[in-house]
Amino acid sequence: MPDQRFDEERLSRALAGRRILLTGHTGFKGGWLALWLRRLGADTTAVALPPCDRGPSLFKAIGVDGLVDHRLCDIRDEAAFAKTVEDVDADLVIHMAAQALVRPSYVSPIETFQTNVVGTAVVLDAARRFRSLKGVIVVTSDKCYDNQGWSWGYREADRLGGSDPYSASKGCAELVVEAYRRSFFGEADSPVLASVRAGNVFGGGDWSVDRLVPDIIRAVEAGKPVQVRNPASVRPWQHVLEPLAGYLMLAARLIEGDRSVGGAWNFGPDAEATVDVATLAGMVESAWGRGAPSFVFGDPGQSPPEAAILRLDSGKAREQLGWRPRLSLADAVAMTVEWYRAALSARCDLRLLSERQIARYVLGVRPAALPQFDPVFREVAACA
Repeated sequence: MPDQRFDEERLSRALAGRRILLTGHTGFKGGWLALWLRRLGADTTAVALPPCDRGPSLFKAIGVDGLVDHRLCDIRDEAAFAKTVEDVDADLVIHMAAQALVRPSYVSPIETFQTNVVGTAVVLDAARRFRSLKGVIVVTSDKCYDNQGWSWGYREADRLGGSDPYSASKGCAELVVEAYRRSFFGEADSPVLASVRAGNVFGGGDWSVDRLVPDIIRAVEAGKPVQVRNPASVRPWQHVLEPLAGYLMLAARLIEGDRSVGGAWNFGPDAEATVDVATLAGMVESAWGRGAPSFVFGDPGQSPPEAAILRLDSGKAREQLGWRPRLSLADAVAMTVEWYRAALSARCDLRLLSERQIARYVLGVRPAALPQFDPVFREVAACA
């Protein structure tokens, strides 16, 4: 992790006291963003489906409903969503609610398209009626690109596409964003509309099915080996705080009235963090140490097809926003293992732990240095 300080003060100046509408706060990335927005002093109204009532979740672990004005609604229902936000006049909208997994999209393709495409249009249509609106950020995915198996990273202007329902739905969501940008957000005095595309994120509090790190944690709990379907697949791996930092930098610029930040943005990791699944699995195993599960590579059953390689080019965000990854892949894994160890101990304050992880991300403190950096945190870290 670099030594220089992340400019969170600018984010706070821009976002403190601002009315923000966030969708998808009951999910993994949305829960972390809700926590960070609270830290920055934003006044956040959040809308999403109810959190899963089976098993653990970040929402329950850190009490996200206590961080925001918590509202429940299905974004596919235009009338219900309009009623849910009828008293909202947001300065900024961050739309994260989505069906976020590839394999379930094969099981429920219609639901995937309804949520990711129609749901995006519903949110944008409601947003354009907010009188105070300065900007909108729509979170899509790196899988929105027409993946040609290139060894180099995709850039924002590359062709959109998708050979599976999830990827296609994200490409379609980007087309919806562009249509709304040209039709309703194109005037000089109109709000600014941006979309953001991140890599494969991981971090504490993700319990989704068919994701590598949550699968490993479930295997630790059950004392069983982990089935790794596609060990040779190459992905741009990053800690969840990395793209969220980029989203917040973009949000600050939108609130400040910078019209140049409209359009699409990639927030992907450095080249050293774009590795195959087997490599990341080995890093998690090494960081976990004693009690780590064994791995079975290759899926014995029929698996739906997934892209073998995917990389992102984030040069635009580096040059125009000043964003760049702050965590090495090893540090990202260490932070993630730290969080799950604390969660499995069942003795830690996971909101405090999550807040401290954001704090050390901001300050550029490596995981191993934390006890020296923050003695108060020793009590939290000790139970992990």
